[in-house]
Amino acid sequence: MKKVSKISIILILVVAALIIFSSATYSVSTNQAAIIVRLGRIQRIEQNTGLHLRTPFVEDVIKIYTGDYLYDIPTSDVITSDKKSMIADDYVIWSVTDPTKYYQTLGAVKGRAEERIEAAVYNATKNTISAMTQDAIIAARGNELTRMITNESNSDIAQYGIVIELAEIKALDLPDDNKEAVYERMISERNNIAAGYTAQGQAEAQKIRNDTDRQVSIITANAEKEAAKLEAEGEAEYMRILSDAYSDEDKAEFYSFLRSLDSLDALAGSNKTLILDKDSELARILYGQE
Repeated sequence: MKKVSKISIILILVVAALIIFSSATYSVSTNQAAIIVRLGRIQRIEQNTGLHLRTPFVEDVIKIYTGDYLYDIPTSDVITSDKKSMIADDYVIWSVTDPTKYYQTLGAVKGRAEERIEAAVYNATKNTISAMTQDAIIAARGNELTRMITNESNSDIAQYGIVIELAEIKALDLPDDNKEAVYERMISERNNIAAGYTAQGQAEAQKIRNDTDRQVSIITANAEKEAAKLEAEGEAEYMRILSDAYSDEDKAEFYSFLRSLDSLDALAGSNKTLILDKDSELARILYGQE
């Protein structure tokens, strides 16, 4: 019986020691902050990872995740500045940046934080889209629209010790009742833009063709002018040579003889009858007369 009593006492002491140890220590993991609260008042914030001590049975530990949360916000209807209805489907990535404010304002309750985030993102989306036309919204979809909504969402959310790192529209669609009409209008506008580009290109092409034709005309005129000049110079040289040939009696007679030979060569092989005067140069050549 004494041995059983000693063992029981030892077990009780071990259990008590474990309870006291667990009450006096707490651990902090990566992306985590621990708020130490005594009688409802914050004593300190611990963000260093590892094992830490606290006053047992007096201080409570509230752990807060400081990494990124993903929250998918329900779809909402928004109106553009040109009174067109659209359906926005947003999601956000948010995190706790100030554990003290987060605990004091929201009790470190994730659900309460997401209620505030949903309201902030909805208002930011509505305000951003209501200040833009439908065409401007479609043109700004992507990084520009995301940046605008994210900045607007964070304008009044910092008081809760949280930050919205990204507020992005994952889907921005038209209501089913006017979707087809909007698509047809967009197609018509794009066709008009394409027609404008085509007309501009054709005008530019015609301008280039006109300029090319003008340059070709100038080059052709210059070439014809130069050819006429060369032809005139050639004719003048021909006449000079001819005049020089006929200026001397011996040269004139020889030149006439060559001309007669050229004429005979041109008539050779033809079936034509040639009637010559007996005193002509060709007759004297053919009959060997001097």
